[in-house]
Amino acid sequence: MHSTVICPGSFDPVTFGHIDIITRASRMFDHVIVGVFANGEKHPMFSMEERIDFLQRTVGDIPNVKVIGCDGLLAQCAKDFGASAVVRGLRAVSDFEYEFQMALTNRKLNPELDTVFLASDASYTYLSSSIVKNVAYHGGDISNFVPACIHDEIFKRIYIERK
Repeated sequence: MHSTVICPGSFDPVTFGHIDIITRASRMFDHVIVGVFANGEKHPMFSMEERIDFLQRTVGDIPNVKVIGCDGLLAQCAKDFGASAVVRGLRAVSDFEYEFQMALTNRKLNPELDTVFLASDASYTYLSSSIVKNVAYHGGDISNFVPACIHDEIFKRIYIERK
């Protein structure tokens, strides 16, 4: 049986925590689709095209990973791409309530869709895109949070262009 899963997110910007979950999923499943989603509740700093580019530069060399943009419901996107499960990272217990609600909603919309939760690596439990943006906004060093290949673009957009 071939397994295809989707790792959804806004990835605004992608962090080492995201990359850890995607990499681990790629070792567990045959095919991993990384879905960059437009989220109506969030106002992304980076365009969808930029976020897709960042992900392609950071995880695009993993043979069984494909990065796509999605502008719609996760349950439908998963169905369109033949994904049987959603993979979500959990940093802390506080993430679980929201993720559990989303898992149940997605299952209601697509009864064939399961959700797999991966515990974040302990070294990334504090890390989020919001923290990266906040640290960069104040001129702090984000090199421990994002890959070098996208660091300068992120820092320039957040810190230098805000002046």
